[in-house]
Amino acid sequence: MFDKLSFIEDRFEELSSKISDPEIIADQEKWRSLCKEHSGIEPIVEKYRAYKKAQQTLSESKQMLQETDDKDFREMIEAEIKEADESIVKLNEELKILLLPKDPNDDKNVIVEIRGGAGGDEAALFAGDLFRMYSMYAETQRWKVDIMNSNPTDIGGYKEISFSIEGAGAYSRLKFESGVHRVQRVPETESSGRIHTSTVTVAVLPEVEEVEVEINANDLRIDVFRAGGPGGQCVNTTDSAVRITHLPTGLVVSCQDEKSQHKNKDKAMKILRSRLYELVQSQQHEEIAQERKSQVGTGDRSERIRTYNFPQGRVTDHRIGLTLHRLEGILNGDIDEVIDALITTHQSELLKNGEGN
Repeated sequence: MFDKLSFIEDRFEELSSKISDPEIIADQEKWRSLCKEHSGIEPIVEKYRAYKKAQQTLSESKQMLQETDDKDFREMIEAEIKEADESIVKLNEELKILLLPKDPNDDKNVIVEIRGGAGGDEAALFAGDLFRMYSMYAETQRWKVDIMNSNPTDIGGYKEISFSIEGAGAYSRLKFESGVHRVQRVPETESSGRIHTSTVTVAVLPEVEEVEVEINANDLRIDVFRAGGPGGQCVNTTDSAVRITHLPTGLVVSCQDEKSQHKNKDKAMKILRSRLYELVQSQQHEEIAQERKSQVGTGDRSERIRTYNFPQGRVTDHRIGLTLHRLEGILNGDIDEVIDALITTHQSELLKNGEGN
């Protein structure tokens, strides 16, 4: 590990010199690439230098302890040794996490797809609640939310809704949200007060560029139609809605929220690229999963991951056994505690498998 850290520190010094070189600055594309690499390894170098400083403090303190008989001075040095020891242990663990292989998608924007599952109108209402939850969370992160396609119901909520979230690290924070979200509550339409269980499916896809997924135009069937609203009402008098079918895979994407056919087509292609990218990734993940099973999964839409229980005011994430009794706050976008716990568990799994070495 320390050979790797020493190499990274040398590379950091080399990059620091290069990004200050006028010739490299003149080549903006190369300069941006080097700056990105420089900022990417800077946290590792800072932590490594703090680790080396703590090691030096420990060594010097032990030397001083051998050279003095003064009781008060010895007590002070022993306290320094204890502090340095604790710091070294903490920094060592933090360095292991920083050296874990980085998910290449972590810095990407995301496309989130929410669909009502079992439960009819109640599932659609909860799909609306989850859309609101992610939108409010995005607002706290200063991310931009853009609805790409939606199918609202007459009583509120959505049969399905797709939206993009643009912002630094969006995928790294939201990638573990994919799966089945279950809600237990008394519907407003239920006169007997019985608790109903409904489900909503969430898929979080990294937004990918055209160069990352090659799509042959001959593999697409593109249909245009008139956009419709809840209950079949017409919301547009022109054929602006777009449906794209990817013939080799059978994937179908529709977009109708924009008044422009061109904009709807662009959004549909964005979603299609992300779904095709996810398809390839999921096949790779299945191959890896045959060798080992990770506790925290990503992308498996059939996996029940979380329950929102309204009568008890609790949220439980079943993958990590986390239960929080603050349902209202979570549905208002305060989901950092859940996300942090999922990321920590995932990192622990990677460390257990020796992936940081």
